[in-house]
Amino acid sequence: MHRPFTAAVLAILTLAATARADTPADPFLWLEEIDGARALEWARAENARSLAVLEGDPRFATLRAEALAILTSPARIPTGSIHAGKVYNFWQDETHVRGLWRRADLASYRTGAPRWETLVDFDELARNEKENWVAGRFLCLSPEYRHCMVEMSRGGGDTSAWREFDTTDKSFVRNGFVIPEAKSDVSWVDADTLIVGTNWGPGTLTDSGYPRVVRTWRRGQPLADAVTLFEGRKEDVAVSSFVDQDGAPRPFVGRRVSFFATEYHYTPDLRALTRMPWPLDTDLGGVLDGRAILSLREPWTYRDRTYAAGSVVAYELSSGAAELVLAPTATQSIEHVELGKTGLVVSYLDDVSGHAARVARTQSGQWLASQIPLPANGVIKIASAGGGTDDALLSYESLTTPLSLYFVTPDNRVDRIFQAPAAFDASDVVVEQRFAVSKDGTRIPYFVMGRKSVLERGHAPTIQYGYGGFLAPTLPLYYEDPARPQFGALAGKLWVSRGGVLVLSNIRGGSEFGPRWHDAGLRENRQKVFDDFIAISEDLIRTGVTTRRQLGAIGRSNGGLLMGVLANQRPDLYGAIVCGVPLLDMQRYTKLGAGASWVAEYGDPETADWSYMSKWSPYQNLRKGVTYPPIFLYTSTRDDRVHPGHARKGAAKLKALGQDYFYYENMEGGHGGTANQNQLAYRIALEYTFFARELMGPAPR
Repeated sequence: MHRPFTAAVLAILTLAATARADTPADPFLWLEEIDGARALEWARAENARSLAVLEGDPRFATLRAEALAILTSPARIPTGSIHAGKVYNFWQDETHVRGLWRRADLASYRTGAPRWETLVDFDELARNEKENWVAGRFLCLSPEYRHCMVEMSRGGGDTSAWREFDTTDKSFVRNGFVIPEAKSDVSWVDADTLIVGTNWGPGTLTDSGYPRVVRTWRRGQPLADAVTLFEGRKEDVAVSSFVDQDGAPRPFVGRRVSFFATEYHYTPDLRALTRMPWPLDTDLGGVLDGRAILSLREPWTYRDRTYAAGSVVAYELSSGAAELVLAPTATQSIEHVELGKTGLVVSYLDDVSGHAARVARTQSGQWLASQIPLPANGVIKIASAGGGTDDALLSYESLTTPLSLYFVTPDNRVDRIFQAPAAFDASDVVVEQRFAVSKDGTRIPYFVMGRKSVLERGHAPTIQYGYGGFLAPTLPLYYEDPARPQFGALAGKLWVSRGGVLVLSNIRGGSEFGPRWHDAGLRENRQKVFDDFIAISEDLIRTGVTTRRQLGAIGRSNGGLLMGVLANQRPDLYGAIVCGVPLLDMQRYTKLGAGASWVAEYGDPETADWSYMSKWSPYQNLRKGVTYPPIFLYTSTRDDRVHPGHARKGAAKLKALGQDYFYYENMEGGHGGTANQNQLAYRIALEYTFFARELMGPAPR
């Protein structure tokens, strides 16, 4: 968007330039060279130093074995999605480390004893092609679900290749659609047509590194000859497509102008595009009976009616009429909306407790919700809804309750078809929801998990997890893929069973109470997110759950930024910090990885936004004369989302300041930090070994 270059704008730009000019030169810029010889040599040396200590701890081997047993347990529930009478599932275990894409007929799946047939064996594929293939997404054409595009990457990064697969022949299609490695987007229009966004050559990517141009690609046509459908701007985050098969293909193009804001265009004939009148901060869930189903993250005033942020609205494509489908209360957050054949399945939170409902439109035009009877006080997720049916698969879990999977009929009859076994003995473990009061008076919920005797005694080694960003809620999950150390199964076995306490922080920036909870921590209000986490920490100490010396903090990615801020702002409050795949240098984050796409979340350091960002950017605020708590930083060389330079430079600066720290850089694995379950078990064991050393003391000999 071009604006007049006024004196006020000039003053802002001058202020930002002055701030940058006053910033000392960065002595560790060379660590941003991902595959630079000097940088890799530094990373290997840091690994050797840290891993010798952590692997040498007597607890490490046991923790690693316990983590691997949970991650690769054959008793895990094979959660899948229903399509054309079959259930599709991706599965990893000790034998299939890279994983299997497979399917079973719905009838056998409902009995709890699926008859699986393998579609793609990624371990075999990697061996045959002598490539480090890691499975990505599977995109198939509904409702038949025969024509599929399969995504795979070398080492697990966001940069990936796509290949066409035929689920009837159970093989990759000879001379079929193939998209070379890039950060690509793809949608099926029909069996012979795709809409593709990819790297078409110079000038076709946004500043964030994602496609700026989408084209229509016909079968038999060279990819380079695909016809341009839409072009976005270089400063956009990305341009992508979405096609709903609502009786006939209904193609949309989304111009993502910021991380959260999308400008939607409808193009039924793949030629003319009509700009939709929806607010930018909207998610398009699909099309049901000619009505686009929208989830609003900002208020929308349309045709003399205002729809509140957090609501679900139906928009008729032919007439432009809008109808309210569902609106949350002050304590609710609508998390997911899935489209069935004739109605919607919705999961939502109420005071961070999971619920689900089926919503259908009556002949009079009203949308009525009926509750799906599932257990309370846990997490409810929609595993599958749609696939040419009104049948659905929903799951329930909590920190102490293993995952159960339920088959839900169109009239909301519920049958449990799978129940995962317990990963640890939770008979004496309790979970409590508590509230802390943040600096501005806001009540912040959090969960505490520990043995009853440990919580009664108090002063226990405690790990507090936080994220606080990008509309991602922190929920009391038992287990899901990709696994995280704060999930109940892993934390229960590796930490709580040893006398530790786990805390989950529902700080602002997430979606626990809808869009308002996220908006409250954006950009210039980011300090509120940090204050919320600190308030919970102080509440844990005040109520006797733990002590300053025994309180650890853990977070990754955006949560890694949180950890870096905590180390700077309250080094006195924590006995240990795990900072994973973090954002640390917020002055240069827009130049690293996919950082330019997150300006709507944090701010733009090239503008006057740096005046508030500079107050909490972790890398710039590390300073002499401060005793920092023990910190364990980890990253991945192949992380093409959050650049490994953040963690590298953070560790290097700590070393220059004479501070002790641990560092681990996996040489593959993308933003997940690992490429397979073996690597994940290894890293989780490193994290818990670090916490055990720092918060529990030396291992018994």
